[in-house]
Amino acid sequence: MPVERVARELRAAAIDATIQEFPEGTPTAEAAARAIGCRLEQIVKSIVFVCDGAFVLALVPGNRRADEESVAAAVGATKIRVADAREVLAATGFEPGAVAPFPLTAVASVLIERTILQHTRVWIGAGTPSHMAGLSPAELQRLSGARATDLVGPR
Repeated sequence: MPVERVARELRAAAIDATIQEFPEGTPTAEAAARAIGCRLEQIVKSIVFVCDGAFVLALVPGNRRADEESVAAAVGATKIRVADAREVLAATGFEPGAVAPFPLTAVASVLIERTILQHTRVWIGAGTPSHMAGLSPAELQRLSGARATDLVGPR
């Protein structure tokens, strides 16, 4: 089960994290924040892009949209588009709507919006549409190998 893959990674890295199941599901960042009882910007969305043919995972706050030009610039790509459902599964090993930022199967690079790092705790998808994991942003960055950069456009 995908959530077990995420739990194994967290244990192996000795990360203090909480995985919670929300039977009603967390199909949107808003629904996840409501279910968890946290601020929307503490939900981390995992968005897969295809940049010059390579998969790039962008981690952005739940209250913001990833800016494609910023993502492309961060990896030096000239062509960028959002991955389709089949590509998301191939790149991450997770179904769309259930993407965890680790372990990943075929992602060339992971980027994290730098404003995420200001929080004490953030929540990520944990492999299914009803599981979320809470951890510190520093641990998220370490485990995902993400490079901090500016990924969101102006509000």
